[in-house]
Amino acid sequence: MSLDALGWNEHWQSAFAPHAEAGLEPARVVCELRRKFYAVQTASGEVLGECVGRFFHRTATTALFPAVGDWVAVKLRSDQTRADIHAVLPRRTQFSRRAAGEQDIEQIVAANIDTVFLVSGRDLNHNPARIQRCLVAARESGAAPVIVLNKADLHPDPAAVQAEIEKLVPGVPVIVTSMETRRGLKALTAYARKGQTLALIGSSGVGKSTLINALARDEALPTGEVREKDSKGRHTTTRRELVSTPAGAMVIDTPGMRELQLWDAEMGVDEAFPDITALALRCRFGNCGHSNEPGCAVRAAREGGELAGDRWASYHKLKAEQAAETRKHDKTAAASTQAHWKKVNTGTRTRRKFEQEP
Repeated sequence: MSLDALGWNEHWQSAFAPHAEAGLEPARVVCELRRKFYAVQTASGEVLGECVGRFFHRTATTALFPAVGDWVAVKLRSDQTRADIHAVLPRRTQFSRRAAGEQDIEQIVAANIDTVFLVSGRDLNHNPARIQRCLVAARESGAAPVIVLNKADLHPDPAAVQAEIEKLVPGVPVIVTSMETRRGLKALTAYARKGQTLALIGSSGVGKSTLINALARDEALPTGEVREKDSKGRHTTTRRELVSTPAGAMVIDTPGMRELQLWDAEMGVDEAFPDITALALRCRFGNCGHSNEPGCAVRAAREGGELAGDRWASYHKLKAEQAAETRKHDKTAAASTQAHWKKVNTGTRTRRKFEQEP
């Protein structure tokens, strides 16, 4: 597979120039295996990539490690089946979320994607609030979002749900699909153009792997059934993986996410709710809280029916969540800075004491 088929272009050629001078060659991460180890595709074939010790130890956060879709600088070993990863090229886009668990860690779901398909099932999995949350993360990523309402054959009135979502996310393309009837596949494949990288995001059981197999015209990815009682599926995809399509696009499949906790997505919230952002600019006060302030354009729109109550509620909830995250990050940063200077000052006092001793 040529580098062009993987999405290589003049932008990446320019970004890679310093690494080319160092005798390295480009490769794209196609699968995460485990920490430090990745399947990477070079111009000559797929090899096992491993982060070199220097890269591993100088990387401050897990978000800076390679992710599926990343372009990396590698040096092939003598056996030509393994390669050392020396650097990750700066990402053009990245879809992030807050990793599950107690720790405050950013997890990169997919990197350097052009279009992100936010897939929702038309059965009991259909959840407008979840779609809005995913849209915020997509806007923050820098990729172009497309809403995919899959399994249309399982809903009695798919057109009504499509109209509901289009009203909920104005300006965002909404595609209704069904693998049973082949509905919407032509609209979906229109995005699979040569050099483009696509990613499918959604919970388990919505049919992401089935849609990718349709795009790839292959059965490369395993698929599974969903439970009838709650429309929840098994995690048939357990790792992120990049696959190619006949049209020349690359598609990233991701494991199903039971929840999507946003990561530093304040701008994404504003971009996902452009109507509310525009209304806020018309408020009398720049710091309007949109509650009881005089001259509040947002409150006037809500009272006049111009702004739906559920849309405002979703916006307000996501904004409050991001404000809480910002406060938490500020406290963490302050604590880290305090610990750093405490260590510096302790070292300084110890050195002075040593110097003063006879």
